[in-house]
Amino acid sequence: MDRLTPLAAAFLEAEDVDESAALAIGSFAVFEGPAPGFEDFLSAIRGRLPLIPRYRQRLRPVPLALAAPAWVDDPGFDLRWHVRSTALPAPGGDDEVARLMSRVMSRRMDRTRPLWEYWYVEGLADGRWGLLSKVHHAMVDGVSGTDLYQLVFDPSREPRPAVPDTWAPAAPMSPAQFTAAAVLDLATSPVRIVSAAVGAMRTPRRLAISTGSSVQGLLRLSGAVWPVHSTSLTGHLDGSRRYACVRGSLADIAAVRRAHGVTVNDVALAAVTGGFRQLLQSRGETPDAHAVRTLVPVSTRAPGEESIPDNRVSLMLPYLPVEIADPVERLQAVHGRIRALADSHEPQAGGAVTTLAGFGPFAPVAWGIRMGLRFPQQQIATVTTNVPGPRETLFALGREVQELLPYVPIADRVRIGVAIFSYRDALTFGLTGDETASDLQVLAQGIRESLAELVARSVAAR
Repeated sequence: MDRLTPLAAAFLEAEDVDESAALAIGSFAVFEGPAPGFEDFLSAIRGRLPLIPRYRQRLRPVPLALAAPAWVDDPGFDLRWHVRSTALPAPGGDDEVARLMSRVMSRRMDRTRPLWEYWYVEGLADGRWGLLSKVHHAMVDGVSGTDLYQLVFDPSREPRPAVPDTWAPAAPMSPAQFTAAAVLDLATSPVRIVSAAVGAMRTPRRLAISTGSSVQGLLRLSGAVWPVHSTSLTGHLDGSRRYACVRGSLADIAAVRRAHGVTVNDVALAAVTGGFRQLLQSRGETPDAHAVRTLVPVSTRAPGEESIPDNRVSLMLPYLPVEIADPVERLQAVHGRIRALADSHEPQAGGAVTTLAGFGPFAPVAWGIRMGLRFPQQQIATVTTNVPGPRETLFALGREVQELLPYVPIADRVRIGVAIFSYRDALTFGLTGDETASDLQVLAQGIRESLAELVARSVAAR
């Protein structure tokens, strides 16, 4: 039986504790026109369902949290419930797309059904159309969610044939059978722990290195218990959302990377840092050195695991150097901080914690998550996720995907989140804000200007 990992279950627990949270990740794909008919689009999605079994499964909770919720076939699966049609008002530009994203992504998903929605969107400017993808974070992380595009879309204008479909829902277990399976999992959890320990001890040198690295990382992570300095970036969320996007060129970012000996991720984070500096200043607040700690998810997937629908991530918790005025100095500070966290094995420590949690009984893990979420967190001011997307052009029904706009959910007093996503030769920043972030465009403009400053300084340094 396929059950949720503790990390995936935490996203459900967060919604249970925080009534303002809607923890689905999303994206908006913009296609060239003309738009296909909705029935043709629906048929194309139907022809891909056998490639994504999770799309026809729902979560079934276990009584008393004896084990994690399990994925089970949905006998009442209705594709038309999951694939919906809408149209943007004129002129169908960024503002209209942003309002649609805000409206759709603010709503929680129905847990009695498979946790995904597709919205077929007509009315974009220049005769184009779009697809808004919404998938609960309990089902996928950013990497596996992105890989779904490779299954749903085509690599060329010639549409792939529909996949033969022989699916029939498995007969559901009775409540007694389902609970018994959970009890068996609970009873065998000590066996799994011992088995994992014995397996690790077969390579003592690797175990010693891994343990030492994890301890070092945990010591570094322990520093994150100190609250960030108070700013308007954190506080109560009201449930509604705002959205904005910023477009950048990967060629420009690569030029900055080469000029200063940093990574693409460093450049993106430096641009985000400049944006937050400008936002705080516009609000009359001081860009303090300990004001903006961000949660940066780090994928722990091994090569070849990208398409597995699951959550396999760790984290880093750097302070963004918003106190630094010079854009190049900010970039170097970001580079140094990210490198220091990686060298101290902070991501490895986070991954070890989530891995160990998966071996133990689920009930105490769930209780710990629930209790932790009931205390308002004060350690993180924002979340910044960077997911590499396809470099090759994608198509659907013979239409080219021209751009992909990412969406990251926010919760737990984090009023603004940033999703960074690459597609072909573009890097796009998707900004999610709470209703309190009515000035989200200030952040967008700050990111845009910070990136332009870095590009200009890199050109001048040649």
